[in-house]
Amino acid sequence: MDWRDQGALLSVRRHGENAAIIEVFTAGHGRHAGVVRGGTSRKIAPILQPGAQLDVVWRARLDEHLGTFSVEPIKSRAAAVLGDRMALAGLNAVTGLLSYCLPEREAHPSLYSRTITLLDLLGTTSAWPLAYLRWELALLDEMGFGLDLSRCAVTGAVDDLAYVSPRTGRAVSAEAAGEWSDRLLPLPPALLGHGEGGLAGIGEGLVTTGHFLKHRLAMQFSDRPLPAARQRLVDIIARSRARR
Repeated sequence: MDWRDQGALLSVRRHGENAAIIEVFTAGHGRHAGVVRGGTSRKIAPILQPGAQLDVVWRARLDEHLGTFSVEPIKSRAAAVLGDRMALAGLNAVTGLLSYCLPEREAHPSLYSRTITLLDLLGTTSAWPLAYLRWELALLDEMGFGLDLSRCAVTGAVDDLAYVSPRTGRAVSAEAAGEWSDRLLPLPPALLGHGEGGLAGIGEGLVTTGHFLKHRLAMQFSDRPLPAARQRLVDIIARSRARR
């Protein structure tokens, strides 16, 4: 059994004396693990940085085996984020969430495309935090917990949308919310794809997506909390917006 694909490196862990087990999010084979022989060597270890784009060849005697990877570098993203604390946190949040929730060996081509676009933005443009927020929405949708922010769940109106129901994930207008507004989640323009609000609006949006990541997505993994890397990113954004 063998195949060749491209993908973003999600995680690396030492295996034995000089090998490593890596997880790669590939275009055609989803989240896939395998052993890289010599993965801790001076030649290969620098290639195996989370977020790196790799050309990989996977081989195994049987499909259900862990198998081995041969890897060739396509693009390193380390240089773009190492000098930017927030961008580094963003990269760790993306790779951590994907490793946490993606089913093994199940292709998600749409999410893959969004992920590569986001990884390429990290550390290169100020637009990436908004792209990250939109990526979390896409992740929820891909995992079956998508939010419906197109119209008010109560009135059907498409204007004045200000809240999200924490129970249904549907938008609610300011008028329809009334006295129940304090029980609803914020729906800042950033969640609707607009740039208004800066980091403050993105932070509000992450409160909302975080609710569904924790109370919907993570409920599938009751023995594992969400990756701490995601909260670190939220905290850095909160501190950064407080200084501005």
